Amino acid sequence: MSTVRQYELIYIAPGEATEEALAEIHNQVAAVVERFEGVIEKTENWGRRRLAYEIGGQREGVYVLEVINGPGALTAELDRRLRVLDGVIRHLIVRVDEDLAAAERARSRRQQATAARRVRRGLPPEPTESERHRRDEDDDDDGGMEQAVRGGVER
Repeated sequence: MSTVRQYELIYIAPGEATEEALAEIHNQVAAVVERFEGVIEKTENWGRRRLAYEIGGQREGVYVLEVINGPGALTAELDRRLRVLDGVIRHLIVRVDEDLAAAERARSRRQQATAARRVRRGLPPEPTESERHRRDEDDDDDGGMEQAVRGGVER
């Protein structure tokens, strides 16, 4: 079996689609995912929204997001199936595991750089509890900054 990757599938059903119609589309997607030994990690119904432009006479659609873990062959079959379904106006499958890995690497590098800066300043690598508490209080109290900005603008 090939490598398991994470994908986001977003599909748009017609605006007048019922819950039963959406459940049927989800069941068909789930059947394909199961056949390829994948897993649907999350399903979110984003609700009825206005389309950016008219598609097939439709001005509104119901957006649904499915986060899927599975092999690459899964996407080809999903794409083929969703293209022929009348209950789907548009769909898009995007691989997101690379983006998530890149974001995690960037976060890790930022944390390491912050720890190195703190050590160079003679501080412990991680902020102490009192520093975190002080930072939280500063975030909650923006009044001082607003006063300084208003004080410079008003005359």
